[in-house]
Amino acid sequence: MTAQVEEIRLNLPHIELAAHLYGPEDGQRVIALHGWLDNANSFARLAPLLPGLRIVALDFAGHGLSAHRAPGASYLLWDYVADVLQVAEQLGWERFSLLGHSMGAIVSVLLAGAMPERVERLALIDGLMPYTGEAEQAPAKLGEALRAQLALRNKRKPVYADIDRAVEARMRNTGAVSREAAELLAERGLMPVPGGYTWRTDNRLTLPSPLRLTRAHAQAFVHAVQCPTRLVLAEQGILAVEPGFSGLLEGMPVEVHRLPGKHHLHLDDEAGARAVADCFNPFFTLP
Repeated sequence: MTAQVEEIRLNLPHIELAAHLYGPEDGQRVIALHGWLDNANSFARLAPLLPGLRIVALDFAGHGLSAHRAPGASYLLWDYVADVLQVAEQLGWERFSLLGHSMGAIVSVLLAGAMPERVERLALIDGLMPYTGEAEQAPAKLGEALRAQLALRNKRKPVYADIDRAVEARMRNTGAVSREAAELLAERGLMPVPGGYTWRTDNRLTLPSPLRLTRAHAQAFVHAVQCPTRLVLAEQGILAVEPGFSGLLEGMPVEVHRLPGKHHLHLDDEAGARAVADCFNPFFTLP
């Protein structure tokens, strides 16, 4: 984590995003995408271990130091896909690779499947396809989302008396992380408020999805990917307990590497970050 990192702002036509910039100007172009409710510091351990790459680690909209979407706008997966494409356009990157963790890995696959001519390779960490739902579940799913939207006006973020309490809460939340990982995410994710600290993340990020892709839709995106794809699966991660996930990988154009660790294995400790880097460094040097 001693490598030089630059804080940048990206003024897209519809929103301003924040990002960390790593690596040499002439390095291989990579956009790094974090998971749900995380931020660009998700790559604070890993990015310095990937020499020769020009990494733009984004804060997704509504996360970290990036702006929140306008009132009435949504945080659907395809909205993030459009954001990433706009980032590449602003950077002048016609071709680029994607390094994605969890939700960031899902967004990476959707973009690579939809626009294979733009993406050179995919490096994925414990994420591949979105949660799916079948047609008969759609009315109930939309109803759930609409009710949650109505209730959002009365929902308040928790306020923590000090940073340490916020860190401890993040350690226990969805996608539990080590204390060091929680501290890194808190550096970029917390803001002072009356009474203590709260997370910068937009409350709308916790709303349920109004519509999910079917399993067939999700698989179609994976099969539409044309670039080399390497997936690191955490042995104690969220995909390891997903029913039928191993069978789902059969026949997919994805090279899978299993490593010890939890969902945030690339951030929890230096050993995990090094193991993931050792997996991805040869991958990024392939012809």
